[in-house]
Amino acid sequence: MPTVEKRSISLPPELASLVDRAVAEGEFGNASEVIREALRQWKDRRDLHGYTVEELRLLWDEGQGSGTPRPLSDDYAARIKAEGRARLSGRDGHA
Repeated sequence: MPTVEKRSISLPPELASLVDRAVAEGEFGNASEVIREALRQWKDRRDLHGYTVEELRLLWDEGQGSGTPRPLSDDYAARIKAEGRARLSGRDGHA
């Protein structure tokens, strides 16, 4: 087994119960396995989105500085939807 670093964590009762139940039902061998799996999923989700907190802050600032928001016209919204559908249908060859 790779090197393991011990950590002590505190959980609210409802999360602690979920961990205990997962172990009791045999889904995991122990509480550490539950927490490791949860952390792996958290990391995967972060990696999937691909943005650091700093990048998100910059994107937020860019959006805030881009001007006053305006509602989309029905015509413009329809064009955006049509473009999206065309892109999707081109991906897998289905309409």
